[in-house]
Amino acid sequence: MNEILNELYQVITDRLSNPKEGSYTCYLFDKGLDKILKKIGEEASETIIAAKNGSEQEIVYEVSDLVYHLMVLLVERGITLDKIEEELRNRR
Repeated sequence: MNEILNELYQVITDRLSNPKEGSYTCYLFDKGLDKILKKIGEEASETIIAAKNGSEQEIVYEVSDLVYHLMVLLVERGITLDKIEEELRNRR
């Protein structure tokens, strides 16, 4: 899983540095932090509802959306995955 997260982080970073027309990630960056945070809130709510409904497929889908939008936030704020990994390791 670490590999796909790193890959996704790199793609998102590339979209910030090299905007691509029609890219949803670029759209989020163009709209700014408020839009990114709004999407995180929406995806968190959808994840909660999916978990309540109990459909594994729906949970996986919504958690994936949430993780993607959180990664956009990390890139926008200049926070690396290494910093997240370090924090998680410190919590063990």
